[in-house]
Amino acid sequence: MTGTFTTPGPIHSVTTSQRSTARRLTVGGVLAGPLFLAAGLAQGLTRDGFDLTRNAISQLALGGAGWVQTLSFVFTGALLVAGAAGLRRTLHRGPAGRWAPALVGVFGLSFWAAAAFPADAGAGFPEGSPDATVMSGHGAAHMVAGMIGYVALCAAFVVLARPLAARGLQGWAVASRVVPVAVLAGFMGSAASVLAFTAGAGLGLLWLSAVMARLADAPGDH
Repeated sequence: MTGTFTTPGPIHSVTTSQRSTARRLTVGGVLAGPLFLAAGLAQGLTRDGFDLTRNAISQLALGGAGWVQTLSFVFTGALLVAGAAGLRRTLHRGPAGRWAPALVGVFGLSFWAAAAFPADAGAGFPEGSPDATVMSGHGAAHMVAGMIGYVALCAAFVVLARPLAARGLQGWAVASRVVPVAVLAGFMGSAASVLAFTAGAGLGLLWLSAVMARLADAPGDH
């Protein structure tokens, strides 16, 4: 009697390679938020006339050193798009595997739009600017891009709650349904204080980093 024997080596190698690629791409999504916020904080503390209690981080793209923040928008967008690709490979299939990466990708693209359409001057920044902000076409486009991006991010959190729960991470799943409320509350409170907006935006970025890192480490294929 004869038979054909095969070894699982190549299949195992392909699977390992796919997981390695997914992890490398996901690192982009993990690093995007902390790097963006660190760059914004560093500039906010060193740029003349900038006040974190009065000015939004987006306004750092204005003035002579504005190119630094513009590059930060572009780089962060690239990291988020890479992270979305890694998330697709991590989740593989199902509704979450389709929708969550797409929504995170939209969030990433919104950073590129923010770079292309800078925010308006106002609240005394850049130095010499009036306190009142006069809405321009590019300023309106910047605002709309940010709104679309963060709504997509909040939707991604809700979608990601299911794979988190499926991996036994019930606390993470609950938090992913609660964080969007806090993020949107920060946006709604921006009329009273720019710090509320900054806090809401920062929370969204940091929670995305945490969730992507946790999903990359948690076993399961859901």
